[in-house]
Amino acid sequence: MASKIQQLQSKACQASQFLSKHGTTYYKQLLEQNKQYIVEPPTVEKCNELSKQLLYTRLASIPGRCESFWKEVDSVKHMWRNRKELKVEDAGIAALFGLECFAWYCAGEIVGRGFTFTGYYV
Repeated sequence: MASKIQQLQSKACQASQFLSKHGTTYYKQLLEQNKQYIVEPPTVEKCNELSKQLLYTRLASIPGRCESFWKEVDSVKHMWRNRKELKVEDAGIAALFGLECFAWYCAGEIVGRGFTFTGYYV
């Protein structure tokens, strides 16, 4: 066990040394590649303003999203009324969508439990 701790410490030391040598280069390169997204001057006030703009822009997009949702619901209702004309491809796509929803539900349940697979909830 002590040898494993020594190995872990040496790996952490190597990683720290690598970051101290190459971290600033990577940081500068990343900023240079994405300079079109940097707002001048980069102050706390400007960051707060941008975060508020993002929040209220997202809030303003809700009515359009609701409209799209209700259009989608109407198309599903229409397909259900005309289910005798339903093609196999459409039924397969609907089945895959339902399966994907179920998979996301299961993933959420697993994450919600905190990754405990011991048979009891945390």
